[in-house]
Amino acid sequence: MQTEQLYQLYLKHPFVQTDTRKLKPGELFFALKGGNFNGNLFAQQALEKGAAAIVVDEETGLDTPLIFRVNNVLETLQQLAKHHRLQLKIPVLAVTGSNGKTTTKELIHAVLSCRYKTSTTEGNLNNHIGIPLTLLKIPTDAEIAVIEMGANHQNEIAAYCTYTLPTHGLINNVGKAHLEGFGGLEGVKKGKGELYDFIRQSNGTIFLNTDFDYLLEMSKGIHNVFSYGTNDADVTGRITANDPFLKVEITSMNLPATINTHLVGHYNLPNVLAAVAVGIYFKVPFRNIQEAIEKYNPSNSRSQMIEKDGHHIILDAYNANPSSMKAAIENFAKIQGNNKVLILGAMAELGDESMNEHQELVNLIHNYKWKEVILVGGDFLKLKTPYKVLENTSIARDWFQKFLPLSSYVLVKGSRSMKMETILQ
Repeated sequence: MQTEQLYQLYLKHPFVQTDTRKLKPGELFFALKGGNFNGNLFAQQALEKGAAAIVVDEETGLDTPLIFRVNNVLETLQQLAKHHRLQLKIPVLAVTGSNGKTTTKELIHAVLSCRYKTSTTEGNLNNHIGIPLTLLKIPTDAEIAVIEMGANHQNEIAAYCTYTLPTHGLINNVGKAHLEGFGGLEGVKKGKGELYDFIRQSNGTIFLNTDFDYLLEMSKGIHNVFSYGTNDADVTGRITANDPFLKVEITSMNLPATINTHLVGHYNLPNVLAAVAVGIYFKVPFRNIQEAIEKYNPSNSRSQMIEKDGHHIILDAYNANPSSMKAAIENFAKIQGNNKVLILGAMAELGDESMNEHQELVNLIHNYKWKEVILVGGDFLKLKTPYKVLENTSIARDWFQKFLPLSSYVLVKGSRSMKMETILQ
């Protein structure tokens, strides 16, 4: 089936689903398949649940005009998303980076929504499936879109750009994330830099953090730049308080004002400044920018402050890599509080560097005084350390419930695969 024909069907039924458990009558079902699932096997179920059309790439045995056979369902989904994107004559901002990209995306969305009908990535649907689904959720009357791009190997972001076609780009930072897939830190720079490559070739615009020399180097040759940072940028700001919530003073553009956030951690300063810069660039009144950021309250296990049973808990457990772990530990060490407890889950996707990076974290922990340090799972189990090392999050949850000192300040962080948030359940 030609993309244009499928697009006309999509216009009549602009809701796409890839999971029959969530499928509603009148939606289009794309039968994706992977290593552990095959959506083609659920075509009958999709039909029974009232799908408007079912796109498959295997024989289903069903005799109905609602079934459309294509060569590859995923590629068809991506082609459909690109076709829809081409109809949208609006700014599309792509956001990527090693740490903080989801928080940045959420802050930018909050700011832009003050003035524009803004569409954005839901949660972290930022991969080869989530991005086309996000594009297909952009309504035809949208005025701007913010698309998050995640990646764990080279050429991934370049591929996303071929159907997202961003007009604007923002790289938060480059850190020690997904080292195994990228092949080291230089590989991460190259992979994330694929967004800059596309913007450079298409003569788009980037939002540049001037505090990072490597971003300045990576962005050479891009003519349209709007910058932010602590110095020498279009938008500048500094931290005025961080105990525990971050307060940021904007020090440029005749905007001497403090933004009182609900974010924990000095590492969120660039995220806040990025949102301010994007808002100013797109002519959102500053009072609206300030209000939007101050109203944003994280509820997604990212820099989230929780008060529970007399404890103050920083839940930053959506993901972790050596760079974000280091920043979180150093920030937590500076916060005023008694009975400070670290509960850290192991990091994933570090390849040959994994043991060394876990040891480096243990060395960093040694530099500060803690009431308790609990290390959970993975390569922490292979290290010799003076701290408590527990096999999994289930055992860590038992420790948390039985032995956590009264009135503790707690940092809970670990890779997504560890599901460290379950400790609090």
